[in-house]
Amino acid sequence: MADSFECPRFRFLSRLRFKHLTIDKCVKVMEENWDQRLGFLMHDVSRLRRVVFDALMKPTGVTRSQWWVLAYLSRHDGMTQSDLASMLELGKAALGGIIDRLEKSGFVLRNPDPVDRRIKRIHLTSSGKLTIKEMQSLSHDLSEEILQGLDEQERLHLAKMLNVVKRNLVSIKKENGVSS
Repeated sequence: MADSFECPRFRFLSRLRFKHLTIDKCVKVMEENWDQRLGFLMHDVSRLRRVVFDALMKPTGVTRSQWWVLAYLSRHDGMTQSDLASMLELGKAALGGIIDRLEKSGFVLRNPDPVDRRIKRIHLTSSGKLTIKEMQSLSHDLSEEILQGLDEQERLHLAKMLNVVKRNLVSIKKENGVSS
């Protein structure tokens, strides 16, 4: 039997039932679970980025749900509240509360649709646009820190690979009739 060692993946279990895993067995178990590790890694990276960005945004008084709405509006200013709720995968009532707070803070305005006055379109105010610029600057600086150690080619390759993964997920979602 090969020399035993403490497998990092099973450190907490090694005291229980994996006392003497060999390097080969540990590598095999890790290779068998690569897809689960990848899913957790992508989730953790996304979650950690949101948490750090939340902390950067805290001095502005803008919450995660608010900056999320502002970010979408920066790309689709003037969209209807219903369409925005669909894009964000939020209920209309939940989004209504967020927009109420953004409107009270002076970041957005609700305007009636020119064709159907029952429909409200959400528009960024000048204050909202300034906040977007600040968010973009903070996001850029954060991205630079996150990507330290990656050269330009590696950054472009990472973005390209993530876009492939995203396209595949969108395709799978569509093919399986998964709604937002």
